[in-house]
Amino acid sequence: MYDKQALIDLVREKALKFGQFTLASGKMASYYLDGKQVTLDPTGSRLVAEGILDLLDPDDMPAAVGGMSIGADPITAAVVTMSGVRGTPISGFMVRKQSKGHGTDQFIEGPVREGDEVIIVEDVVTTGGSSLTAIERAEAFGLKVVQVIAIIDRMEGGAEAFTRRGYRFSSLLNIRDFGIEPPKE
Repeated sequence: MYDKQALIDLVREKALKFGQFTLASGKMASYYLDGKQVTLDPTGSRLVAEGILDLLDPDDMPAAVGGMSIGADPITAAVVTMSGVRGTPISGFMVRKQSKGHGTDQFIEGPVREGDEVIIVEDVVTTGGSSLTAIERAEAFGLKVVQVIAIIDRMEGGAEAFTRRGYRFSSLLNIRDFGIEPPKE
């Protein structure tokens, strides 16, 4: 079982910054969550992997987890490793931002096969755009995306975007865990 409060404390200490920021979605924000400060930290990596695995049914595990490189890569590696430690092995895959232009010239890298049920992982979800691109590429490869899991939901439309397209969405944390209210529509 993962320790939610320990993850909140670590995010607050290492990843949450206040100021003026432009997000990947293009939106302006008064705070920024630098997920890699948590996912590349040994304690953070373990907490994230344990949290994601705790959200999954051990009797109905997906074949793999993965997401858009580079943000999802440390999450994927942590979940793959912790799944092996727990005895519920899950493979990982990466979704390239661009196909590499040689070799197999694909967007998907890793030990996955057409028809595999997979979960898309993400550090921070705002509008869901990055994960939706990862979903499109995974499905074009032949994977069956069954869920999206984020570390933190900024509560700015991502969850609704996934639901509208028929994908289950879960997050370990949301901005309210840090005393931040989502913007009013």
